[in-house]
Amino acid sequence: MKILNEIRFDNLRGDLFGGVTAAVIALPMALAFGVASGAGPEAGLYGAVLIGLFAALFGGTPTLISEPTGPMTVVFTAVVTNLVAADPEQGLAMAFTVVMLAGLFQIAFGAMKLGRYITMMPYIVISGFMSGIGFILIILQLPGLLGHAAPGGGVLGALQALPDLVRAIDPQEAALAGLTLAILFLLPRQVKRYLPPQLLALVAGTLLAVLWLGDQDIRRIGAIPSGLPSLHLPVFTLAQWQTIVVDAAVLGLLGCVDALLTAVIAGSLTRKPVAADKELMGQGIGNLVSGLFGGLPGAGATMGTVVNIQAGGRTALSGLTRAAILAVVVIWASGLTAQIPLAVLAGIAVKVGIDIIDWRFLSRAHRVSIKGAAIMYGVIALTVFVDLIAAVGIGLFVANMLTIRRLADTQAESVCTLPARRKADEIPCAGLTCEERSLLAQGRGRLKLLYLSGPLIFGAAVAIDRQATKLIGAQAVVIDLRQVPHLGVTTAVAIESTVRDALAQGAQVYLAVGHGQPRQRLEHLGLGKVLPAERWVAEREAALGQALAQLGPRAGREAVAA
Repeated sequence: MKILNEIRFDNLRGDLFGGVTAAVIALPMALAFGVASGAGPEAGLYGAVLIGLFAALFGGTPTLISEPTGPMTVVFTAVVTNLVAADPEQGLAMAFTVVMLAGLFQIAFGAMKLGRYITMMPYIVISGFMSGIGFILIILQLPGLLGHAAPGGGVLGALQALPDLVRAIDPQEAALAGLTLAILFLLPRQVKRYLPPQLLALVAGTLLAVLWLGDQDIRRIGAIPSGLPSLHLPVFTLAQWQTIVVDAAVLGLLGCVDALLTAVIAGSLTRKPVAADKELMGQGIGNLVSGLFGGLPGAGATMGTVVNIQAGGRTALSGLTRAAILAVVVIWASGLTAQIPLAVLAGIAVKVGIDIIDWRFLSRAHRVSIKGAAIMYGVIALTVFVDLIAAVGIGLFVANMLTIRRLADTQAESVCTLPARRKADEIPCAGLTCEERSLLAQGRGRLKLLYLSGPLIFGAAVAIDRQATKLIGAQAVVIDLRQVPHLGVTTAVAIESTVRDALAQGAQVYLAVGHGQPRQRLEHLGLGKVLPAERWVAEREAALGQALAQLGPRAGREAVAA
């Protein structure tokens, strides 16, 4: 695996222009996320620079732009709130320690090559979780839109205080927030191609505040420390270490999902494959360094990535250019941001929250699947009002249980016992030939065939046990596994129990199975010692013939004649 990302100079103009454009969009977003998180606007800028720099250097997607994102900011905001409430002195330092640990988790995920599995989550859970995060971001910014600082208590605290905040609305800040939202929503598409609406809203709102409001008492960013960020060494307390590790795992996993989903979009736009594991390691290094210097956590940003590609960016040089431009702002031009009204940043954050919500799927989820829609709405409610970890955990559990139930029902249709008690119970896919039907008929109920097909996971074990009861009374049993490419452990144990029960009842058992994974698994369970080698037959017809011959002289003569 190459250490550095793809950096070339044959597309210099496109990469430079893409980096400049992405930096213009990143500046207002970084400030908004920094203020929204409670860590300060400088934390947003530090995160935008450091994550963007190291993810571009060591990532696996050349055109991916990495920076603080809405989902990561929402989770980090909850981390900051909880840790500061538990320890006002060291809470913020411990929050940055969570960011470092999240980066280490991401590096570990990449080193263990888990990239391909991380995004294998049900869409209804991802959609519900992301939409819930969007609603949280909107609710937390409502006080800012009305001209007030955020009350304590998170989402519930903001909602409970909302009536009082509305009665005490600051008309000047509310007007600035309204102007910001109007620009973000109503700016013509033709103008958006050349002027990012976030930057226009930031500049217009700031100029209006300076020229119209002057020195009036409105909430502004204030002075941001210029120069290089200071080092934040990891801080742990025995009382909070478990919380820190759990929060870091959640933050790291969310960052992986967020980054890889954006990387897939970038790959589809540029027609290049995504090196998922390498990308996770690059994201992890970026978050590790960001937390070390007091920056926000981040991931691949869809908006910045798409704009970068549309502007001509094709290699990681665009991401490095973007980081360099933002670094200039942090080191030398941070004083220019002091007059930015917080209401403008709240409006920008609200627009991000609205964009995160999966409106398209929300409007049609009930038509696709009532159960799926119920799970998605449940995940949204749990995310907003209960807990992010509980939302994902419960959503995954319920969605997987429903999936397993559907798979078990599907697999049950490919498990049958022949000859069937009723004609309607036979499965057409069993594909019995005329000779095989004749052999079963000659057995007169004393010879039975247990037919299985398809990959069989643990959900099929119940169907196997149910069919095993139909083998009672048979003197010879053939178990057909020729159409089973994969046999799960649970289903293998169910088949082993069926074989042993049949043998205990005095029946002769034959396995029609090739030399693949199913046979190896059954042999490892010990069936090789129970069934002699001649009972393992490659062809089903041959197995039926041998089993019929064991039923007695009359059945043997009929089998030979057939």
